[in-house]
Amino acid sequence: MTIDEMIDGILDREGGFVDHPSDPGGATKYGITQKVARANGYKGSMRDLPKATARVIYRREYIEKPGFLGIAEIDPQVAEEVIDSGVNAGQARAGLWFQQALNVLNRRAADYPDVVEDGKVGPKTLSSFQALRRKRGTAKARQLMLKALNGLQFMHYYSLAKGGTKFEDFMVGWVDTRIGSL
Repeated sequence: MTIDEMIDGILDREGGFVDHPSDPGGATKYGITQKVARANGYKGSMRDLPKATARVIYRREYIEKPGFLGIAEIDPQVAEEVIDSGVNAGQARAGLWFQQALNVLNRRAADYPDVVEDGKVGPKTLSSFQALRRKRGTAKARQLMLKALNGLQFMHYYSLAKGGTKFEDFMVGWVDTRIGSL
């Protein structure tokens, strides 16, 4: 899977223009908030955000800046999950989940050293991911990472929605389209 195919999948999942009253992100198109669009030089109405502009923003802000391109070079399927999580829950949080999963899958650092859990995916984090793949095999490492990432993502959504908060409006959609769906 290529980066462009991943971005196309995100565009499809996120859909068109939305301005839900329970969403603190406000007006979005293709999942891109007005704040992010403006920070990337887009000045028009969010309803009119071109798909080509959204693609550029996704590549720069949600893949290259947080270091997720390095994950894609190792395992595109795991990268797709991390990138999609970053779009929906924040890039730093998705990077953190990736690091947390690596740290709990290393058998108390017996298989590879713990990484700093700071949400910044750099050479040490990528090296640990490669070590997990060497230790467990490509397919098993992918399976373990995807399960761990989906569990962490679910718990995040649960923490937002529990107690009948406004985020409960989104829980069915999150579970349906974000947990175990890629």
